[in-house]
Amino acid sequence: MTAPVRYPQPSLTCNPALPTEALILDRVQETEDIFTLQLRLTDPHQEWRLGIQPGQFNMLYRFGVGEIPISFKAIGKDKHGQPVLEHAIRRVGRISGALAALKPGDRIGLRGPFGTGWPLQKAKGQDLCVVTGGLGCAPAVSIIEHAFANRSHYGHIHIIQGVKHSADLLWRNRYEFWAQQPDTTVLMAADVAAPGWPWYSGRVTELIKLLPLQPGQTLVCCCGPEPMMQASAEQLILRQVPAEAIWLSMERNMQCASGHCGHCQFGADFICRDGPVMPYPRLRDRLGLEGV
Repeated sequence: MTAPVRYPQPSLTCNPALPTEALILDRVQETEDIFTLQLRLTDPHQEWRLGIQPGQFNMLYRFGVGEIPISFKAIGKDKHGQPVLEHAIRRVGRISGALAALKPGDRIGLRGPFGTGWPLQKAKGQDLCVVTGGLGCAPAVSIIEHAFANRSHYGHIHIIQGVKHSADLLWRNRYEFWAQQPDTTVLMAADVAAPGWPWYSGRVTELIKLLPLQPGQTLVCCCGPEPMMQASAEQLILRQVPAEAIWLSMERNMQCASGHCGHCQFGADFICRDGPVMPYPRLRDRLGLEGV
């Protein structure tokens, strides 16, 4: 009699698909519709989730309402110096609206981390160029903070941020701080600039033409609206940056986070499982196609 095949089972204590509880330590209203939650995991056996990598995401769950995927912004510190998760959220629907109503001391559910992160190993020894638009700056903050925390691993750091209106700019103090760091270029753009806006007025793609790039030794991380990412990637390729050195963070309707439900299918890929960070050549022929 043939012995039954035994498949390895995921560890119940280290399974990202299983939910755990998180306590809201702080809530910061960034703009009229964007807020940041600072979260501490209540179960000390779940602290392995703090190993989340820049570019990955968690599923945040509002009890009795549902869950949504939220990009990892940063590992912060609480008042005791202990690491905590930070997620920036835009209030756009039922679940994000329910999360927006919470306050410090409330508890939510969390699953993750999920997805692929930024190619940090590939970036070592190279210049790093981070191009973002709108709330795309949230997942970009994680890799920028990582780069400055490991500064000797990277060459020149280019940071480009574009917003539709100058009032939409998040974390201005962070950008001003980064701009003061050595061997770092920070460029900002607003499609519509209010009086007193000190940076460029126009599209973020125009700023790429101003970068002092070394194309053959630059790795690009880009996140934001897809038309902006596609236009930025093509502009970078015109600047002789190899297409395979350009990475995008994609966004789709992710619901299961494991590639089972099919809601985030993008051609042959599932963004929650095969992304959200993916190389540009893999996406180039699909971006902008209706129904993909």
